[in-house]
Amino acid sequence: MTTQNENNTLPPKKGTIEQLVTVEADVQKVLSGEKTATRRNSRYADPGEIMTLEGRQFVVEKVYSQSLGELTDEDARREGFETVEEYKQSILSHHPGMPWLPQMRVWVHEFRPVEA
Repeated sequence: MTTQNENNTLPPKKGTIEQLVTVEADVQKVLSGEKTATRRNSRYADPGEIMTLEGRQFVVEKVYSQSLGELTDEDARREGFETVEEYKQSILSHHPGMPWLPQMRVWVHEFRPVEA
């Protein structure tokens, strides 16, 4: 796993934190605590940024690059799925025609609820 935690080593963001988690099923998984990470093809947040979903706040703790081939079942559970295969099928259902290539790199955004 390639981990990059300092903002000055990360490439520019391609989107905003508001675009990080938008699929309603994923929003519900974040709110229930089932989902504590999301993978995107670009960077959407910096460590320390706050994501607000239905009035609740979550702080992005880590942002790093990972290849799809590096994914483990533990990673899939942080995404709200039991296995890598379950996660893979969900992603491919949202992106018809997209290949699942082990060498393809994605950006991992790990987050946790902001304690009041």
